[in-house]
Amino acid sequence: MMIEPPIDELAKKTGGNKYVLSILAAKRAKEIETTRRAELATADKKAISIALDEIYEGKIVPSKIEDEN
Repeated sequence: MMIEPPIDELAKKTGGNKYVLSILAAKRAKEIETTRRAELATADKKAISIALDEIYEGKIVPSKIEDEN
């Protein structure tokens, strides 16, 4: 179960769209797995956790957030 960062806070980073959040996180996690393979072997976190942390911190953002208003 994911506790930190909270899913509701992560969704806010993608304009409230959980679909965009999941795609963004999956793409970033795959990128991390291919570029930081040696680092992940000794890390306590998995690539998806690192990706979600980066999204939460604002390091990774979607290329376009549709305004629903």
